Amino acid sequence: MSILSGEQLGHSFNDNWLFKDVTVGFARGQRVALVGINGSGKTTLMRILAGKIAPTEGKVVKEKDLNIGYLEQDPNFGGQRTVADYIYSLENPQQQLIRKYEKLLASPSYEEDELNRLINELSELNAWEYEHEIKTILQRLSIYNPDQEIESLSGGQRKRLALAKLLIDNSDVFILDEPTNHLDIEMIEWLENYLTTGNKTIIMVTHDRYFLDNVCNHIIELENKKLYNYHGKYSYFLEKKAAREAEEASTLQKNRNLLQKELEWMRRMPKARTTKSKSRIDAFYDLEQKTRGQKINQKVELATKVSRQGNKILELHNVSHAYQEKQIFNNFSYTFKKGDKIGVAGRNGTGKSTLLNILTGTLKPAQGEVIIGETTVFGYYRQDGLTIKEDERVIDVVKNVAEYITMSDGKTLTASQVLTHFLFPPAKQHTFVNKLSGGERKRLQLMRVLMTNPNFLILDEPTNDLDIDTLNVLEEFLENYNGVLLLVSHDRYLMDKLTNQLFILDGSVYIRIYSGNYTEYRLDKEEEDQQNKNRAKEAKVEKVTESSPKSKLSFKEERELESLESSITDTELVIEKLTRSLNDTQDPEELAKIATEIENKKRSLEEFTLRWMELVEIKES
Repeated sequence: MSILSGEQLGHSFNDNWLFKDVTVGFARGQRVALVGINGSGKTTLMRILAGKIAPTEGKVVKEKDLNIGYLEQDPNFGGQRTVADYIYSLENPQQQLIRKYEKLLASPSYEEDELNRLINELSELNAWEYEHEIKTILQRLSIYNPDQEIESLSGGQRKRLALAKLLIDNSDVFILDEPTNHLDIEMIEWLENYLTTGNKTIIMVTHDRYFLDNVCNHIIELENKKLYNYHGKYSYFLEKKAAREAEEASTLQKNRNLLQKELEWMRRMPKARTTKSKSRIDAFYDLEQKTRGQKINQKVELATKVSRQGNKILELHNVSHAYQEKQIFNNFSYTFKKGDKIGVAGRNGTGKSTLLNILTGTLKPAQGEVIIGETTVFGYYRQDGLTIKEDERVIDVVKNVAEYITMSDGKTLTASQVLTHFLFPPAKQHTFVNKLSGGERKRLQLMRVLMTNPNFLILDEPTNDLDIDTLNVLEEFLENYNGVLLLVSHDRYLMDKLTNQLFILDGSVYIRIYSGNYTEYRLDKEEEDQQNKNRAKEAKVEKVTESSPKSKLSFKEERELESLESSITDTELVIEKLTRSLNDTQDPEELAKIATEIENKKRSLEEFTLRWMELVEIKES
């Protein structure tokens, strides 16, 4: 049964229909990915479902009192001034009480009676677990300062703040437009677990194929103004889409052959208009319309010539850098070699973009030396987008770089021909930049970078806002690219496919060089973390047996201890119930879902238990 649906929806801009007469429904617990090329109308459809805009045709029907949370690409904060103003809703008594409690604890001095009153109120509202969840979400998304002005936040911080608010409010339906943009890989992996725990209903657009495949169990494709449903994960969608396109191609070829025969009949048809001939004429025009409606998918072709590369490419000698007295990295040395394919991995704020700017010479390191080879030509794709005038035409943006480009096969293409290769047809080439979608802007920026024929390509988050079809072609190009590639990306699929070495920025001052791709690194790191955890447990057991000075739990810790005892019992009961339910179903997808939830609950139980042990140790010491 659908809790949210669109009936006979259609929407147009300036008489151009994005989609028409489409019907779609979403059941509770469904996790749906909406896929399609840039400009096909995915964001528009989600805005219609979220109630942000009205469709040109049709209507949206939703269950009574259904609460829909919508994460936009460019969030609106409703005039709120600070992070806390936005996070804690005035109409939510639990959130307002938690805000007062956190504010009181943060003050240099407070009345103990006031603290006790708030503690009692939080207990009465059963808000301790909610308070813990809010803090966990904010910390996981690197939101630490509740008093920070929203206007001072970067674009990435704004997107993470909007996502945090959405998760904290825990709506009945999450509608997410590119939720992984501006998240580092650790945040994405945490978000995957969060969204797949419980019976959440999700509708999202994402280019991240690992995230899509790990989260979603239903795919809806928007193509040629129509919707196609696939009940399964992304890998299942790819298989069925290929079969559908093969069938459509066969039907199209049959229709074209028949149309050719009918066209010959039309040309020699006698002037006498019998009922039979009129019927055949009508059938001809209907067939012609069907054939016109079918079009072969366009493909981006990226095969530019690479500038000649000498023996000396780029050398870093004991490079160090600091920002506002904080050391970012120290004494890093590396000599780049021909064919290097290196990924740069690390949390947001660890200095990835700073490293790229030092490599290209746009930023001078505080210490050390950067030696750039005479033949090295950088192509730098920046995540902050195009620095061009909004009223400039697309064709002029390209001509400002070059009037023509030499391809890998030696052929020369004009700026207009190159734009056509990048899915900017002649009619689109004279469009103003401010009319382009986010994905089209990124595609245009990528094209400008490649037109310089670089032999040292630096891509800083290239996947943001690009559709999956364009990403597939970009990957194919990069696999065959024979220059040096340096890739910063939160897209684990892209990192795995394209890189065989990593620069790891983990927040310490030393950049670690790892041989292998990202998945291999994560497996090694998980094993290392588990070993460290085991050692920490052993150290705690030893510490409990030793005498230590008396210590007293704070009010907050006392309440946390009570809450943990309840959480441990509840979680153990849930695990038992889920384990029993494994015997009640034979559906492979449902079994996998239950197994994942059991694993998530076990991780939570381990975290609760470790914290409980820590607090008990303090209390009894």
